[in-house]
Amino acid sequence: MTSINQRGRYGQYIQVILTLSDFLIINIAYAITAKLAPSFVLENARMVWLMANIAYLPAAYLLRHTQTSRSIAMEHVVSASIKALLLHAPVFICGLYFLEIGSISWTAMALFYGLLVIMLPLWWVLSRLIIKYFRRRGRNYSRIVIVGSNPTTRRLCEIIGSDLGFGYAICGVFDDSPTDDIAPDLYRGTISDLKAYIKEHKIDEVYCTLDASLQEERAEVIRIAEDCVAQVYIVPQLVSLLPRNYEMFAIGSMPVLGVLRQPLAGASNRVAKRVFDIAVSSLVLLFFPLVLIPVGIAIKISSPGPIFFRQERTGYRGRTFKCFKFRTMVVNEEADKTQTTKNDSRKTRVGEFLRHSSIDELPQFINVFIGDMSVVGPRPHMLAHTEQYAKLIQKYMVRHYIKPGITGWAQINGLRGQTEELWQMEQRVEHDVWYIENWNIWLDIKIMFRTVYNAVRGEENAF
Repeated sequence: MTSINQRGRYGQYIQVILTLSDFLIINIAYAITAKLAPSFVLENARMVWLMANIAYLPAAYLLRHTQTSRSIAMEHVVSASIKALLLHAPVFICGLYFLEIGSISWTAMALFYGLLVIMLPLWWVLSRLIIKYFRRRGRNYSRIVIVGSNPTTRRLCEIIGSDLGFGYAICGVFDDSPTDDIAPDLYRGTISDLKAYIKEHKIDEVYCTLDASLQEERAEVIRIAEDCVAQVYIVPQLVSLLPRNYEMFAIGSMPVLGVLRQPLAGASNRVAKRVFDIAVSSLVLLFFPLVLIPVGIAIKISSPGPIFFRQERTGYRGRTFKCFKFRTMVVNEEADKTQTTKNDSRKTRVGEFLRHSSIDELPQFINVFIGDMSVVGPRPHMLAHTEQYAKLIQKYMVRHYIKPGITGWAQINGLRGQTEELWQMEQRVEHDVWYIENWNIWLDIKIMFRTVYNAVRGEENAF
């Protein structure tokens, strides 16, 4: 465990430093644009410069939480930086309009935002990596204690311990009746010992995992934390009901918890993903004949039968669709029932190559274009497998909340090919559900590039 004797002294300034750095990036982009396109400033140089900086204030305020979050994924960082620019642009352009500065060319404006689209996300990612680097080495962390001894406590400790980059140091756990859910070396005493410990060890945050029925004890923990000027957080006892992320919303004044976070439930996100799918599939299908002709000839020479293999698979919301692939096996009656194995005698020599290189999946871009599939998503399974695994794996059907994909989060993490044991499919489902809960367009791009890299490198489980 990272030593807790090297506590960062300037953590409270991180948000200010990162925000000021954003303004520096904007000014660098402004200076480069002014140099390359003098028409960007003209005689109104000072007002244009001032407006370029003022326009970032709303984004800096609305996205301030991304500056201090300790557990934000890099694709979310990139997404947030693009949102910042999408907020900046209309404010900047409208400001210039109201100031009656209308002589700036759209070419110069495109150059300015083209630079920002590259520079700001790169800086946001780099700065977060730097912060994580120092946190993993015992700098800029928060001292925390946990009050409660139960499965929620155990899970919280596991999550915090999984990445030192979160910047938390667990100094101890307090409970009047400790259980085996906490490590003995973390136990520091009862709730009555909490106040003295917080003061003596300069604790920053208190996390209370006590059951909701222990209201008096919870109230006492909150009172102690506030008296010691420590931040206090209540961690709900929802481990058994909500093992993943969840969403909170309200129906009138009644708070409601959604057991599955679904970014693609939003119309704007669905449109963005569909536009992405159409753009990528159109580009691939434009050059598809260059692959189709030689591959089609090779398939025909290798064995009698059609070039394409069409199979019914389970898609969005459990609906059945015809999935296209290049045929890689001899025509057989078991194709819709039996999974392909590593040394499957049904595979042709050409099919072996097509599978290992993943070229056999290319016709599925037709499925993407017509809307049955997405470029990225959970892999569609045969109907027989859907029926089988839906009975064996509790959350198996959750993966059908979105369209199936040509590639997915499970596949780039090595979970592809034959599933000989049930745990292999369970891991695949776990990754698919994680993708559904954490989707964003940058994650899709990341998965797509990782897939191409793996295909070029060659994958052991591609058979």
